[in-house]
Amino acid sequence: MSVFNEQNCCVDLSVKETPKPELTSSFKGAALIGNPVTLYCKLNQSAGWRFYWSRHTQTPENETTTETHSYTIRSVSVSDGGQYWCRAERGNPVFSTQYSNALWMNVTGNPKATVSIKPDNQMFRGETVTLRCDLQGGGDTEWTYSWYKNDHPVYPHTTTQEIRIRSSIEPDSGKYTCRGQRRSDSQRSEISEAVTLTVSAEVQAVLSVSPQSWLTEGDSVTLSCEVRGSSTGWTFSWYRDNNDFLSEISRGSGGSYTLSPAALHHTGVYMCKAERGDSVYHTQYSNPQPLWITGLSPPASLIISPSRSQHFYLDSLSLSCEGQSNSTGWRVRRYTHSKRVSDCSSGRGSVTGSTCSIGFLSSSHTGVYWCESESGESSNPVNITVHSGAVILDSPVHPVTEGDPLSLCCLYRFTKSSNHTDFYKDGSFLQSQTTGEMTIRTVSKSDEGLYHCKLPEGGVSPQSWISVRGVSTSGAPLSAFSLLSSLMAASPYLLVSIVLGVKCYRAGGESSFSKTTGEDQSQYEVKEEEESHEV
Repeated sequence: MSVFNEQNCCVDLSVKETPKPELTSSFKGAALIGNPVTLYCKLNQSAGWRFYWSRHTQTPENETTTETHSYTIRSVSVSDGGQYWCRAERGNPVFSTQYSNALWMNVTGNPKATVSIKPDNQMFRGETVTLRCDLQGGGDTEWTYSWYKNDHPVYPHTTTQEIRIRSSIEPDSGKYTCRGQRRSDSQRSEISEAVTLTVSAEVQAVLSVSPQSWLTEGDSVTLSCEVRGSSTGWTFSWYRDNNDFLSEISRGSGGSYTLSPAALHHTGVYMCKAERGDSVYHTQYSNPQPLWITGLSPPASLIISPSRSQHFYLDSLSLSCEGQSNSTGWRVRRYTHSKRVSDCSSGRGSVTGSTCSIGFLSSSHTGVYWCESESGESSNPVNITVHSGAVILDSPVHPVTEGDPLSLCCLYRFTKSSNHTDFYKDGSFLQSQTTGEMTIRTVSKSDEGLYHCKLPEGGVSPQSWISVRGVSTSGAPLSAFSLLSSLMAASPYLLVSIVLGVKCYRAGGESSFSKTTGEDQSQYEVKEEEESHEV
């Protein structure tokens, strides 16, 4: 349009339409609760504008004014959702733009991150650990991830959900959290709850046995292997004696190995170890766990002389294997406080054929002894205790059969003032005897347990386990007499040992103590020699 001024000059005046701003936002899609949100009022004009913001719940009088073209809500909530408009003003008199088109803000719940650790929260030095960040309703491609350890960023803006720590060490321990950040608009998820990772030094598997380590042939027994403080992902391997591999089983925090029914050849010392992870982390071998199986008809017998479970320090001991089959090459084996299986000849022992002789006993000889053939057959195991004190309990080395009598003697290394003796079972007082000997005329299963004795001189013996065996498989009790008769032909030496073991010996000045003294005592000894000669 052309107009004329007072001087009749022609001036061209361009009149444009009232501008309309464009309203945009910093988010794409829905805004997430708790995140900052910024709205932008774009106007392609020169500076000097004041911007006014309104929403569908507000009247024009409650418009928000900003000097810049942006409006920020620092922490958006559900109540901030709805339609928004903007306009601008400038000049004097005031010139106002049109209202922008409406912008709809949809506010939704914020997904919360969750941290998981594989294979376990309890890790061990050298293991590889994987941490994973998962978002409720979120996917791997929609988000980037930030990791924090003890509230300090350690892996900011990773593109994958998992981080991996190889060959972990103790300083890797800590409280880990994560959160996601939406790729499209940097909207962030809620931060996860802290998950504690603990990295410890090398661990050893722990082996236990149920119900007990001393068994009768035919019983069931379960060995349990556990990595304490760690619950998942372990595979367990089982070994016996000289690390002979038995089997492998995977079972969470613990594995089990069951022998059912237990047989004589299962006698031995068992161990386990555990492994897990892609790089295969191994524990150390577990504590050794012995299993002692007592058979009803073992192929060999271990003969002990003197025939008792407990022996005085520096006394001598003879152990002999007598096979009842065609097996050859019997030898005496033992398991002592050294926690390993060895031949009786190691240490101070000397071997002649299948007999092992120990001239001077020491505490290192305390342990379990048994006979073993070249083909792997075993005798019943025998528990031997060497005591450096003045009192020991004379108790049978082999199990007692139900229905048979049981005699226990309290032996004193030195001269005694009296034969008064207190006997105990499983730590509880049982009875007092003035003869130094306690007899149970008919043994039952309830008599099984740990026995020890105490003398008025102040000495207390170690404890010995008395095992009670049931009747034979034919249903008839296996009496002491029938057991003795069955062994007479094969082992005269055994009979002599049993006859000598009937009396209560003393390791000191006198050779024995009993109710008889003087002439009666010497007659008893002569009678004993005649019986031995007759055999």
